[in-house]
Amino acid sequence: MGWLAPEMLWALLGLPVPLFLYVWAWRRRKKIVIHFSSLRLLKAAQVPGHAWRVHIPAFLIWLIVALGVVALARPTAELSLPTDYRKLVIAMDVSRSMLARDVEPSRIEAAQAAVRDFIGTLPNDVRAGIVSFAGTAQVVQTITEDREALLAAVDRFELQRATATGSGLLFSLSLLRPDLAIDLEQAIYSPSAVHWPAPSAPASDRHAAIILLSDGRRTTGPDPIEIAQRAADLGIKVHTVAFGTEHGVIPGYEGYSFFVKVDQETLKAVAQITGGQYFYAASADELKAAYAGLHSKLSLETRRTEISFVALSAMLILALVAILISRPRIILTGRGTGANQTS
Repeated sequence: MGWLAPEMLWALLGLPVPLFLYVWAWRRRKKIVIHFSSLRLLKAAQVPGHAWRVHIPAFLIWLIVALGVVALARPTAELSLPTDYRKLVIAMDVSRSMLARDVEPSRIEAAQAAVRDFIGTLPNDVRAGIVSFAGTAQVVQTITEDREALLAAVDRFELQRATATGSGLLFSLSLLRPDLAIDLEQAIYSPSAVHWPAPSAPASDRHAAIILLSDGRRTTGPDPIEIAQRAADLGIKVHTVAFGTEHGVIPGYEGYSFFVKVDQETLKAVAQITGGQYFYAASADELKAAYAGLHSKLSLETRRTEISFVALSAMLILALVAILISRPRIILTGRGTGANQTS
């Protein structure tokens, strides 16, 4: 739990004061002698065994004051709330390493099957696009709500040499935020010369996210860590999926065999910088489970949210209870239909 105005908590130090004053006033009251014209009337006004109840309203009022102080301090908590994502880009690694068969039937075929299943479960109000990257990146499908077009785009993947993870992220950002008019050529070859909105600018976009899958490490293009920082400045989360075993091999490619190892550290860093989630999958089933987990992450996200309303609600309930308890009770005693009083 956190606090937006923690300085208000100092007021809690004064809470013992009203308790002390109440106890002092109550003891002083007991010393005052009240003469009744009839002992019978005094006995009728007493409720045996329930003398402590007279203190409940005062105690509830004290709790209300304490809760009021807590509400003024504006408490916050990490809560899982429905997200408002509406745009999504799926960035897929289509480098030659995806030919490795350490995942049956192959990395690329398992990845395509998992993405197809993921697209089929997207809510109707989510629009998605697809970017592929190898030695460079390209937009395979612009953002659309047409699920058939997205599925057809997955079938159009063509494997190429090299891995430009940073380029894949750049193209995904450009697809999500066309209003930024990113010069992709300049961003790839001279990233330091690109003008990006300041982090404090009103460009924060919690309505967009990127899901990036890769099975290797960057061999060309801009540094994905730097591009991830740009995404974080724009408020765009990047969820990453590392795919493949530690001993993947491309057998017989151009007369050579190559070991292909996934770069988990970079993908973890990209997700951490942007506030996204990181997943690792070493099999087709694990990859499908990772995408299923991503689906739930896109439906719910953890946010630090102010929960002052909880204290305010408790104050209202306690006030109602105090009012009900403190209502005067009329006790009638006597025989027949009349009350016996002495004037």
